[in-house]
Amino acid sequence: MPAGLWGAKGVGVDCTLFKQLAELSTRFKVKGRALMLGRQTFKIEPQFKMQYEAALKAAGIDRSRFSYLQDDGFSEKLFGDLGLGEIETLDISDFEGATILQDLNRPVPKKLHGKFDFIFDGGTIEHVFNTPMALTNMFNMLRVGGRFVSANGMNGWVGHGMYQFNPELVWAFWRRSCNCSVHSCLGLPKIPGGADPLIFPDPAEKGKRLRLKGKVPAGRVYLYYEVEKTRDSSLSSLTFQSDYVAKWEIHDKSEVVA
Repeated sequence: MPAGLWGAKGVGVDCTLFKQLAELSTRFKVKGRALMLGRQTFKIEPQFKMQYEAALKAAGIDRSRFSYLQDDGFSEKLFGDLGLGEIETLDISDFEGATILQDLNRPVPKKLHGKFDFIFDGGTIEHVFNTPMALTNMFNMLRVGGRFVSANGMNGWVGHGMYQFNPELVWAFWRRSCNCSVHSCLGLPKIPGGADPLIFPDPAEKGKRLRLKGKVPAGRVYLYYEVEKTRDSSLSSLTFQSDYVAKWEIHDKSEVVA
């Protein structure tokens, strides 16, 4: 990566993520502190100009896509103009001007706990070896009522980072281990205008794994999700895959009956 370990020069906010952020801005405005992991870039992809315009129109925003650009190619103006906060940057290095230096493999200091109304991960956690600690850090840094939005590789990103992620992780960690509200969990093709987004329900609702064979489109696909920390949220030390939990519960009940 060109910016320390996690800088976002290689990905940043592309047209697909721009569309998601524009839609989010219609439902959620940041009143307190906001944070992005890695200093995300934002550049207009000319081949998708109609998709940018469609995203702004769908969000009820009457302005040009070019008005969100900033001279240095980064994205603070984009987030600010969408109402998503005067965003700060967390990275392991200050190579690209990060305002908070932190290795996400290690616990964030207590002074950062509960400080952020909005945290955006546009493809950073897939580069962090200690994923459980990185996710725990996100939970700890969120304020009650705060949103964490993540877009990391789910399919087609082999060799890009250390991991590709599964929707099971969203539901098992954020919903059941943290008792957060999951507002969306999607498979988003990186190239806009092609395949429709995949909507991933909670596997625990049926006690079975998601049947995705032949449903995931070719090419790069993001695992995109949005979660909210509530007053009832708390961090559990245990995270299990939902279909195994369902099998254990059936087994335990059968033993009691016997």
